[in-house]
Amino acid sequence: MREFVIEEFHKRVFEESYERIFKCLTLIKEEELWKQPSKDIPSIGNLILHLCGNARQWMLSGLGDLTDNRDREQEFVPQQNIKKAELVFLLQHLRVSLRELLDELDQRKLTDRYTIQGFDVTGFSVCIHVIEHFSYHTGQITTLTKLYTGKTTGYYLGINLNRHNLKN
Repeated sequence: MREFVIEEFHKRVFEESYERIFKCLTLIKEEELWKQPSKDIPSIGNLILHLCGNARQWMLSGLGDLTDNRDREQEFVPQQNIKKAELVFLLQHLRVSLRELLDELDQRKLTDRYTIQGFDVTGFSVCIHVIEHFSYHTGQITTLTKLYTGKTTGYYLGINLNRHNLKN
């Protein structure tokens, strides 16, 4: 089970969400990074800060040895002084830390129970939560990017998505 969880985490978070977020960052202008369509919709920059805070709390602190010092509310305060390049650096640093944690992750950690943000979860559930959380907010980042730029992201360029399923 361990190998499947790690493989899926790499695929869904690093190969899909990360690459899509990086693509969106190349499409938007610097001034669009902290733009909010309304007061109740976080900016792309805030969504990235939120993803990093969540993954640090759930994975690096929850399953790892880091102290939980997350200030979730601060993740939603616009940080006009933070540039796209700094968010890319933050995401890259997080990726290195997550990969190190996953490399050390043993089967027992996946079945152990943890209390994170007040939720009683297994290590397996922690990994699924972070995968799902990245996917959810990557979709929001994509929508905001399309809204601001009027451009398509081209995520599936060259892939025929109308193929039928085949049984192996």
